[in-house]
Amino acid sequence: MQKKPAESSAEGQLIIDVQKKSIADQLGVCPGDRLLSIDGHPIEDVFDYRYRIDVSSMVMDVLKENGEEWELDIENDYEDPGLTFENGLMSEYRSCTNHCIFCFIDQMPKGLRSTLYFKDDDSRLSFLQGNYVTLTNMKEKDIRRIISYRLEPINISVQTTNPELRCRMLNNRFAGDALKYLKELYDAGIEMNGQIVLCRGYNDKGELHRTLSDLMQFAPVMQSVSVVPVGLSKFREKLTALEPIGKEEAKEVIAAIEGFQKEAMKKFGMHFVHASDEFYLLAQMPFPEEKRYDGYLQLENGVGMMRLLEEEIKDAAADIEAQSLPETVSIGTGMLAGEFMKKQAGRIEKAIPGKKIRVYPIENHFFGNQITVSGLLTGKDIAEQLAGKDLGTRLLLPSNMFRSGEEVFLDDMTKSELEKKLNVCIKIVGTSGYDLLNAVNDPAYTAETFYPGYETGNEGKEK
Repeated sequence: MQKKPAESSAEGQLIIDVQKKSIADQLGVCPGDRLLSIDGHPIEDVFDYRYRIDVSSMVMDVLKENGEEWELDIENDYEDPGLTFENGLMSEYRSCTNHCIFCFIDQMPKGLRSTLYFKDDDSRLSFLQGNYVTLTNMKEKDIRRIISYRLEPINISVQTTNPELRCRMLNNRFAGDALKYLKELYDAGIEMNGQIVLCRGYNDKGELHRTLSDLMQFAPVMQSVSVVPVGLSKFREKLTALEPIGKEEAKEVIAAIEGFQKEAMKKFGMHFVHASDEFYLLAQMPFPEEKRYDGYLQLENGVGMMRLLEEEIKDAAADIEAQSLPETVSIGTGMLAGEFMKKQAGRIEKAIPGKKIRVYPIENHFFGNQITVSGLLTGKDIAEQLAGKDLGTRLLLPSNMFRSGEEVFLDDMTKSELEKKLNVCIKIVGTSGYDLLNAVNDPAYTAETFYPGYETGNEGKEK
């Protein structure tokens, strides 16, 4: 280790924690110090950092709180030195520069918590959290870095491969130009997943066929593409007029997608493109069999969630050790999945004799009745519509109704507040069929009990 006067004017990355007995701890690095560089390279963000520490040895420049600059020769043998930084990305989050005609954030009323209004379009969150990015605020330098560091898979909001239409849909004159990055990523073998938010009169029908045909050229490097219907809230004043997807439109989309699936299976041995569960529910058609989901690559986009839940309930029901306590429990869900959940409740009742399950689909008054998914329900809507209902010994609510890692709804009502309003015990249930069966069977069940560190929430996935 060498100590020298600080020569760099760069502030570096603020260290807020040092793991005990780690390499950095043993070398005297402390919270409050700043990482300036590794092997002479300034650290731009978390991916720079991870790339630079994935070596057998390195030289780390650290600026101490007293102004000394330490040059640390580290034999780390590919081990993490044990540092935690002030910002998880180690740089500012990149916000969206588009004004997409389908953006749900633009359809939210004023007065919600500030984090709900942030439009991220950061490729780094694609790798860290699975978010989808439009590529419109990326430059050649960013693409080169993704390729160099082998950051994959990258999740891309494509919407359409028609450059002019993409500019219109994203309200960004550079949106069409950004499509060139798909070819560069494909040529470099960077795994991708795509997303299409379907808007009637824009990227449906012939345009959907064009987009899927174009994207098939990138398979199998592009592993999957999801098609999801646009979500329309009642707060669309002064926004582009869009029509909801109806039953017949949903059938057309499914027919088109299933045609491309057959072609993809012949060419690549995978189904490639998938319609979200909402399309099958809107069309009142059965969900595809499990093998057609290619391992549920698009689960976070609502592709295959219902099929997976049903299969997990079947598996769990075959092995469940039923509790002897007879009781009634209730389940709250979104309107779209109401009938499906009633069917699953019947299956669970057969597996656990003595249990009676009441399923209550909740209409979304807050955002409007066009929003039918459970993840966008508010505590107020649940409270008003379940008041006076027979909720049994406890009410089961899916974890995606709550803020990530907390017991708070979109409108900031807490679980405990809702419990008081409804005079019932509420249990937060994880998203798997095993979670649901355990929650019905065991009164002591919580998502934390069976799945420590569970995460809730579904914000920020759609671009």
